Amino acid sequence: MSDYYELLGVTRVATGDEIKRAYRTAARKLHPDANNGDPATAERFKEVARAYEVLSDPDQRARYDRFGESGVGGAGAGAPFTGGLNDLFDAFFGGQNPFGGGARRPTGPPRGQDMEVVVDITFEQAVFGAVIPVTLRLPQRCDECNGTGAGAGTQPVTCADCNGRGQVQRVRQSLLGQMVSSAPCPRCNGLGRVVVTPCPMCRGEGRVTAEHTYQADVPAGVDSGSTLRLPGRGAAGPRGGGAGDLFVHLRVAAHERFRREGIDLVVDVPISIAQAALGTTLDLPTLDGDEELVIAAGTQPGREFTLRGRGVPRLQGRGRGDLRARLVVEVPTRLGDEEATLLRQLAELRGESVHPPDKGLFSRIKSAFS
Repeated sequence: MSDYYELLGVTRVATGDEIKRAYRTAARKLHPDANNGDPATAERFKEVARAYEVLSDPDQRARYDRFGESGVGGAGAGAPFTGGLNDLFDAFFGGQNPFGGGARRPTGPPRGQDMEVVVDITFEQAVFGAVIPVTLRLPQRCDECNGTGAGAGTQPVTCADCNGRGQVQRVRQSLLGQMVSSAPCPRCNGLGRVVVTPCPMCRGEGRVTAEHTYQADVPAGVDSGSTLRLPGRGAAGPRGGGAGDLFVHLRVAAHERFRREGIDLVVDVPISIAQAALGTTLDLPTLDGDEELVIAAGTQPGREFTLRGRGVPRLQGRGRGDLRARLVVEVPTRLGDEEATLLRQLAELRGESVHPPDKGLFSRIKSAFS
Protein backbone atom coordinates (compact mmCIF):
# COMPACT_ATOMS: atom_id res chain seq x y z
CA MET A 1 0.00 0.00 0.00
CA SER A 2 1.15 3.55 -0.70
CA ASP A 3 1.96 6.07 2.00
CA TYR A 4 -1.27 7.00 3.81
CA TYR A 5 -0.60 10.72 3.51
CA GLU A 6 0.04 10.40 -0.23
CA LEU A 7 -3.17 8.40 -0.66
CA LEU A 8 -5.19 11.27 0.82
CA GLY A 9 -3.11 13.96 -0.85
CA VAL A 10 -2.16 15.74 2.37
CA THR A 11 1.10 16.63 4.10
CA ARG A 12 2.37 14.90 7.21
CA VAL A 13 1.48 17.99 9.27
CA ALA A 14 -2.11 18.18 8.02
CA THR A 15 -4.78 18.92 10.60
CA GLY A 16 -7.66 16.58 11.37
CA ASP A 17 -10.07 18.79 9.39
CA GLU A 18 -7.77 18.80 6.37
CA ILE A 19 -7.55 15.01 6.49
CA LYS A 20 -11.32 14.73 6.73
CA ARG A 21 -11.90 17.04 3.75
CA ALA A 22 -9.31 15.20 1.67
CA TYR A 23 -10.91 11.86 2.48
CA ARG A 24 -14.40 13.04 1.55
CA THR A 25 -13.14 14.35 -1.79
CA ALA A 26 -11.29 11.12 -2.58
CA ALA A 27 -14.17 8.90 -1.43
CA ARG A 28 -16.68 10.67 -3.67
CA LYS A 29 -14.34 10.26 -6.64
CA LEU A 30 -13.41 6.62 -5.99
CA HIS A 31 -16.71 5.24 -4.67
CA PRO A 32 -17.67 2.03 -6.57
CA ASP A 33 -21.12 3.44 -7.43
CA ALA A 34 -19.45 6.29 -9.33
CA ASN A 35 -17.10 3.99 -11.28
CA ASN A 36 -19.35 1.18 -12.53
CA GLY A 37 -17.81 -1.25 -10.06
CA ASP A 38 -14.29 -0.97 -11.56
CA PRO A 39 -12.13 -3.43 -9.52
CA ALA A 40 -9.01 -1.25 -9.55
CA THR A 41 -10.94 1.81 -8.38
CA ALA A 42 -12.73 -0.25 -5.72
CA GLU A 43 -9.37 -1.42 -4.36
CA ARG A 44 -8.12 2.16 -4.33
CA PHE A 45 -11.27 3.17 -2.44
CA LYS A 46 -10.49 0.58 0.24
CA GLU A 47 -6.93 1.88 0.57
CA VAL A 48 -8.15 5.45 0.98
CA ALA A 49 -10.68 4.34 3.60
CA ARG A 50 -7.93 2.51 5.50
CA ALA A 51 -5.68 5.57 5.34
CA TYR A 52 -8.43 7.77 6.79
CA GLU A 53 -9.20 5.21 9.49
CA VAL A 54 -5.62 5.43 10.73
CA LEU A 55 -4.87 9.13 10.25
CA SER A 56 -8.18 10.30 11.75
CA ASP A 57 -7.35 8.56 15.03
CA PRO A 58 -4.64 10.47 16.98
CA ASP A 59 -3.22 7.34 18.65
CA GLN A 60 -3.06 5.30 15.46
CA ARG A 61 -1.64 8.27 13.55
CA ALA A 62 1.14 8.64 16.09
CA ARG A 63 2.03 4.95 15.83
CA TYR A 64 1.94 5.15 12.02
CA ASP A 65 4.22 8.20 12.00
CA ARG A 66 6.71 6.35 14.16
CA PHE A 67 6.55 2.75 12.91
CA GLY A 68 4.69 2.88 9.57
CA GLU A 69 2.07 0.24 8.73
CA SER A 70 3.56 -2.25 11.15
CA GLY A 71 2.71 0.14 13.96
CA VAL A 72 -1.00 0.01 13.14
CA GLY A 73 -1.25 -3.68 12.41
CA GLY A 74 -0.59 -3.52 8.66
CA ALA A 75 -2.98 -2.82 5.82
CA GLY A 76 -6.58 -3.64 6.60
CA ALA A 77 -6.12 -4.14 10.35
CA GLY A 78 -8.04 -2.14 12.88
CA ALA A 79 -5.32 -2.01 15.57
CA PRO A 80 -1.83 -3.48 16.20
CA PHE A 81 -1.63 -7.28 16.45
CA THR A 82 -5.41 -7.85 16.35
CA GLY A 83 -5.72 -9.05 12.77
CA GLY A 84 -4.15 -12.47 13.33
CA LEU A 85 -6.04 -13.06 16.57
CA ASN A 86 -9.35 -12.20 14.95
CA ASP A 87 -8.68 -14.76 12.23
CA LEU A 88 -7.92 -17.33 14.93
CA PHE A 89 -11.12 -16.54 16.82
CA ASP A 90 -13.13 -16.85 13.60
CA ALA A 91 -11.68 -20.28 12.98
CA PHE A 92 -12.06 -21.77 16.47
CA PHE A 93 -14.58 -19.70 18.40
CA GLY A 94 -17.07 -18.53 15.74
CA GLY A 95 -15.73 -14.99 15.71
CA GLN A 96 -15.90 -14.53 19.50
CA ASN A 97 -12.92 -13.52 21.60
CA PRO A 98 -12.69 -16.26 24.26
CA PHE A 99 -11.20 -13.77 26.71
CA GLY A 100 -14.21 -11.45 26.53
CA GLY A 101 -12.57 -8.69 24.48
CA GLY A 102 -13.34 -7.47 20.99
CA ALA A 103 -16.11 -5.41 19.53
CA ARG A 104 -19.66 -6.05 20.63
CA ARG A 105 -22.06 -7.39 18.05
CA PRO A 106 -24.60 -4.85 16.85
CA THR A 107 -27.96 -5.07 18.55
CA GLY A 108 -31.41 -3.97 17.51
CA PRO A 109 -33.55 -4.83 14.49
CA PRO A 110 -31.51 -6.11 11.53
CA ARG A 111 -31.46 -4.49 8.12
CA GLY A 112 -33.78 -5.91 5.48
CA GLN A 113 -32.60 -7.95 2.53
CA ASP A 114 -31.44 -6.49 -0.76
CA MET A 115 -33.87 -7.21 -3.58
CA GLU A 116 -33.33 -7.74 -7.31
CA VAL A 117 -35.68 -7.33 -10.26
CA VAL A 118 -35.31 -7.45 -14.06
CA VAL A 119 -37.08 -4.68 -16.00
CA ASP A 120 -37.59 -4.46 -19.76
CA ILE A 121 -37.10 -1.06 -21.40
CA THR A 122 -37.29 0.13 -24.99
CA PHE A 123 -34.31 0.88 -27.20
CA GLU A 124 -35.15 4.60 -27.11
CA GLN A 125 -35.38 4.64 -23.30
CA ALA A 126 -31.91 3.10 -23.10
CA VAL A 127 -30.45 5.66 -25.50
CA PHE A 128 -32.07 8.83 -24.15
CA GLY A 129 -32.84 7.85 -20.54
CA ALA A 130 -36.24 7.71 -18.89
CA VAL A 131 -38.13 7.44 -15.63
CA ILE A 132 -39.62 3.94 -15.45
CA PRO A 133 -41.94 2.24 -12.98
CA VAL A 134 -40.51 -0.75 -11.11
CA THR A 135 -43.15 -3.00 -9.57
CA LEU A 136 -42.44 -5.95 -7.30
CA ARG A 137 -43.66 -7.73 -4.18
CA LEU A 138 -41.48 -7.27 -1.12
CA PRO A 139 -41.68 -6.98 2.68
CA GLN A 140 -42.79 -3.48 3.70
CA ARG A 141 -43.29 -1.76 7.02
CA CYS A 142 -46.61 -2.67 8.62
CA ASP A 143 -48.77 0.46 8.78
CA GLU A 144 -50.99 -1.06 11.46
CA CYS A 145 -48.21 -1.08 14.08
CA ASN A 146 -45.83 1.35 12.38
CA GLY A 147 -43.23 -1.40 12.13
CA THR A 148 -43.00 -2.17 15.86
CA GLY A 149 -44.73 -5.53 15.63
CA ALA A 150 -46.79 -4.70 18.75
CA GLY A 151 -50.59 -4.70 18.88
CA ALA A 152 -52.65 -1.54 19.30
CA GLY A 153 -52.02 0.26 22.59
CA THR A 154 -48.87 -1.75 23.37
CA GLN A 155 -45.15 -1.42 22.78
CA PRO A 156 -42.26 -3.93 22.69
CA VAL A 157 -40.66 -4.36 26.10
CA THR A 158 -37.01 -4.79 27.06
CA CYS A 159 -35.94 -8.42 26.98
CA ALA A 160 -35.47 -9.67 30.53
CA ASP A 161 -32.93 -12.32 29.55
CA CYS A 162 -30.38 -9.97 27.96
CA ASN A 163 -31.51 -6.64 29.50
CA GLY A 164 -31.91 -5.17 26.01
CA ARG A 165 -28.38 -5.96 24.87
CA GLY A 166 -29.51 -8.58 22.37
CA GLN A 167 -26.69 -10.89 23.50
CA VAL A 168 -26.12 -13.32 26.28
CA GLN A 169 -22.69 -14.31 27.56
CA ARG A 170 -21.59 -17.71 28.69
CA VAL A 171 -18.57 -18.39 30.90
CA ARG A 172 -16.81 -21.73 30.87
CA GLN A 173 -13.58 -23.07 32.32
CA SER A 174 -10.78 -24.28 30.07
CA LEU A 175 -7.08 -24.99 30.27
CA LEU A 176 -6.52 -21.30 29.51
CA GLY A 177 -8.76 -20.21 32.36
CA GLN A 178 -12.21 -18.65 32.12
CA MET A 179 -13.44 -18.18 28.57
CA VAL A 180 -16.36 -15.90 27.74
CA SER A 181 -18.40 -16.25 24.56
CA SER A 182 -21.36 -14.21 23.35
CA ALA A 183 -24.34 -15.29 21.27
CA PRO A 184 -27.65 -13.72 20.16
CA CYS A 185 -30.25 -13.88 22.87
CA PRO A 186 -32.59 -16.79 22.05
CA ARG A 187 -35.60 -15.11 23.60
CA CYS A 188 -35.53 -11.87 21.58
CA ASN A 189 -33.46 -13.21 18.64
CA GLY A 190 -30.82 -10.54 19.25
CA LEU A 191 -33.25 -7.63 19.00
CA GLY A 192 -33.11 -6.67 22.66
CA ARG A 193 -36.90 -6.20 22.85
CA VAL A 194 -39.81 -8.62 23.04
CA VAL A 195 -43.31 -8.23 21.63
CA VAL A 196 -45.78 -9.40 24.26
CA THR A 197 -48.96 -8.64 22.27
CA PRO A 198 -48.25 -9.15 18.56
CA CYS A 199 -49.89 -6.99 15.90
CA PRO A 200 -52.66 -9.05 14.23
CA MET A 201 -51.76 -7.65 10.79
CA CYS A 202 -48.07 -8.65 10.72
CA ARG A 203 -48.10 -11.19 13.60
CA GLY A 204 -45.33 -9.37 15.42
CA GLU A 205 -43.00 -9.22 12.42
CA GLY A 206 -43.38 -5.48 11.93
CA ARG A 207 -43.65 -5.90 8.17
CA VAL A 208 -46.02 -7.33 5.60
CA THR A 209 -45.44 -8.49 2.03
CA ALA A 210 -47.23 -6.43 -0.59
CA GLU A 211 -46.81 -5.11 -4.11
CA HIS A 212 -45.15 -1.73 -4.47
CA THR A 213 -44.14 0.47 -7.39
CA TYR A 214 -41.07 2.69 -7.37
CA GLN A 215 -39.97 5.20 -9.99
CA ALA A 216 -36.41 4.60 -11.22
CA ASP A 217 -34.28 7.10 -13.15
CA VAL A 218 -32.61 5.39 -16.12
CA PRO A 219 -29.58 7.42 -17.25
CA ALA A 220 -29.02 7.96 -20.96
CA GLY A 221 -26.67 5.45 -22.56
CA VAL A 222 -27.42 2.29 -20.56
CA ASP A 223 -27.43 -1.11 -22.25
CA SER A 224 -28.69 -4.60 -21.49
CA GLY A 225 -27.07 -5.85 -18.30
CA SER A 226 -26.78 -2.40 -16.73
CA THR A 227 -27.88 -2.32 -13.08
CA LEU A 228 -29.48 0.53 -11.16
CA ARG A 229 -29.14 0.65 -7.36
CA LEU A 230 -32.02 2.18 -5.43
CA PRO A 231 -30.81 2.64 -1.82
CA GLY A 232 -33.40 1.84 0.85
CA ARG A 233 -35.90 0.44 -1.66
CA GLY A 234 -35.35 -3.21 -0.80
CA ALA A 235 -37.07 -5.31 1.84
CA ALA A 236 -37.96 -3.62 5.11
CA GLY A 237 -36.16 -5.02 8.15
CA PRO A 238 -38.19 -6.82 10.83
CA ARG A 239 -39.50 -4.82 13.78
CA GLY A 240 -38.50 -1.43 12.38
CA GLY A 241 -35.14 -2.42 10.93
CA GLY A 242 -33.78 -0.41 8.02
CA ALA A 243 -34.63 -1.37 4.46
CA GLY A 244 -32.17 -3.04 2.11
CA ASP A 245 -31.38 -1.83 -1.40
CA LEU A 246 -33.13 -2.61 -4.64
CA PHE A 247 -31.04 -3.60 -7.66
CA VAL A 248 -32.79 -3.13 -11.01
CA HIS A 249 -31.26 -5.13 -13.85
CA LEU A 250 -32.13 -3.63 -17.24
CA ARG A 251 -33.00 -5.62 -20.35
CA VAL A 252 -33.12 -3.52 -23.52
CA ALA A 253 -35.43 -4.53 -26.38
CA ALA A 254 -33.99 -4.79 -29.90
CA HIS A 255 -34.85 -2.06 -32.40
CA GLU A 256 -36.47 -2.87 -35.73
CA ARG A 257 -34.00 -0.69 -37.64
CA PHE A 258 -30.98 0.27 -35.53
CA ARG A 259 -28.41 -1.90 -33.84
CA ARG A 260 -25.84 -0.80 -31.31
CA GLU A 261 -22.05 -1.14 -31.51
CA GLY A 262 -20.64 0.42 -28.33
CA ILE A 263 -21.88 4.00 -28.36
CA ASP A 264 -22.41 4.00 -32.13
CA LEU A 265 -25.66 3.18 -33.89
CA VAL A 266 -25.60 1.26 -37.15
CA VAL A 267 -28.40 1.16 -39.72
CA ASP A 268 -28.61 -0.56 -43.11
CA VAL A 269 -29.92 1.68 -45.91
CA PRO A 270 -31.35 -0.30 -48.87
CA ILE A 271 -31.03 1.29 -52.33
CA SER A 272 -31.58 0.00 -55.84
CA ILE A 273 -28.97 -0.69 -58.51
CA ALA A 274 -30.11 2.38 -60.42
CA GLN A 275 -29.85 4.60 -57.32
CA ALA A 276 -26.34 3.35 -56.60
CA ALA A 277 -25.25 3.84 -60.20
CA LEU A 278 -26.91 7.21 -60.87
CA GLY A 279 -26.97 8.70 -57.36
CA THR A 280 -29.93 9.85 -55.31
CA THR A 281 -31.00 11.78 -52.21
CA LEU A 282 -32.80 9.94 -49.41
CA ASP A 283 -34.49 10.85 -46.15
CA LEU A 284 -32.64 8.82 -43.51
CA PRO A 285 -34.66 8.18 -40.31
CA THR A 286 -32.65 8.63 -37.08
CA LEU A 287 -33.63 8.59 -33.41
CA ASP A 288 -33.50 12.40 -33.54
CA GLY A 289 -35.59 12.82 -36.69
CA ASP A 290 -34.98 12.52 -40.45
CA GLU A 291 -31.65 13.51 -41.98
CA GLU A 292 -30.96 14.11 -45.69
CA LEU A 293 -28.52 11.58 -47.12
CA VAL A 294 -26.90 12.43 -50.48
CA ILE A 295 -25.61 9.39 -52.37
CA ALA A 296 -23.23 10.15 -55.23
CA ALA A 297 -23.38 8.33 -58.56
CA GLY A 298 -21.34 5.14 -58.61
CA THR A 299 -21.52 4.56 -54.85
CA GLN A 300 -20.50 0.97 -54.04
CA PRO A 301 -22.37 -1.50 -51.80
CA GLY A 302 -21.19 -1.38 -48.19
CA ARG A 303 -20.25 2.30 -48.32
CA GLU A 304 -20.67 3.83 -44.87
CA PHE A 305 -21.90 7.34 -44.15
CA THR A 306 -21.20 8.74 -40.67
CA LEU A 307 -23.52 11.20 -38.96
CA ARG A 308 -21.60 12.68 -36.04
CA GLY A 309 -23.31 12.92 -32.66
CA ARG A 310 -26.39 10.92 -33.65
CA GLY A 311 -25.49 7.83 -31.65
CA VAL A 312 -25.75 6.81 -28.00
CA PRO A 313 -24.83 9.27 -25.20
CA ARG A 314 -21.73 8.37 -23.21
CA LEU A 315 -22.85 6.89 -19.91
CA GLN A 316 -21.75 9.23 -17.09
CA GLY A 317 -19.88 11.33 -19.62
CA ARG A 318 -20.27 13.98 -22.27
CA GLY A 319 -21.05 13.71 -25.95
CA ARG A 320 -22.62 11.01 -28.07
CA GLY A 321 -21.45 8.35 -30.46
CA ASP A 322 -22.11 8.40 -34.19
CA LEU A 323 -24.77 6.99 -36.49
CA ARG A 324 -23.24 4.86 -39.25
CA ALA A 325 -25.45 4.29 -42.30
CA ARG A 326 -24.32 1.35 -44.44
CA LEU A 327 -25.58 1.10 -48.02
CA VAL A 328 -27.11 -2.20 -49.07
CA VAL A 329 -27.70 -2.46 -52.82
CA GLU A 330 -30.76 -4.60 -53.44
CA VAL A 331 -30.71 -6.76 -56.55
CA PRO A 332 -34.23 -7.48 -57.88
CA THR A 333 -35.10 -11.16 -57.93
CA ARG A 334 -38.03 -10.87 -60.34
CA LEU A 335 -38.06 -8.63 -63.41
CA GLY A 336 -40.78 -7.75 -65.88
CA ASP A 337 -40.14 -8.25 -69.60
CA GLU A 338 -39.50 -4.56 -70.20
CA GLU A 339 -37.14 -4.32 -67.20
CA ALA A 340 -35.19 -7.38 -68.36
CA THR A 341 -34.93 -5.95 -71.91
CA LEU A 342 -33.54 -2.65 -70.61
CA LEU A 343 -30.96 -4.41 -68.46
CA ARG A 344 -29.87 -6.57 -71.39
CA GLN A 345 -29.43 -3.47 -73.50
CA LEU A 346 -27.29 -1.96 -70.73
CA ALA A 347 -25.20 -5.14 -70.49
CA GLU A 348 -24.74 -5.14 -74.28
CA LEU A 349 -23.59 -1.51 -74.26
CA ARG A 350 -21.10 -2.29 -71.49
CA GLY A 351 -19.89 -5.47 -73.15
CA GLU A 352 -21.04 -7.67 -70.30
CA SER A 353 -22.03 -11.30 -70.75
CA VAL A 354 -25.44 -12.32 -69.36
CA HIS A 355 -27.70 -15.37 -69.71
CA PRO A 356 -29.94 -15.41 -72.77
CA PRO A 357 -33.62 -14.67 -72.22
CA ASP A 358 -35.78 -17.47 -70.82
CA LYS A 359 -37.93 -18.75 -73.74
CA GLY A 360 -40.36 -20.68 -71.60
CA LEU A 361 -40.90 -24.35 -70.79
CA PHE A 362 -42.00 -25.54 -74.25
CA SER A 363 -39.14 -23.74 -75.96
CA ARG A 364 -36.62 -25.41 -73.64
CA ILE A 365 -38.16 -28.88 -74.32
CA LYS A 366 -38.05 -28.26 -78.09
CA SER A 367 -34.43 -27.16 -77.89
CA ALA A 368 -33.51 -30.32 -76.01
CA PHE A 369 -34.77 -32.58 -78.86
CA SER A 370 -33.47 -30.50 -81.75
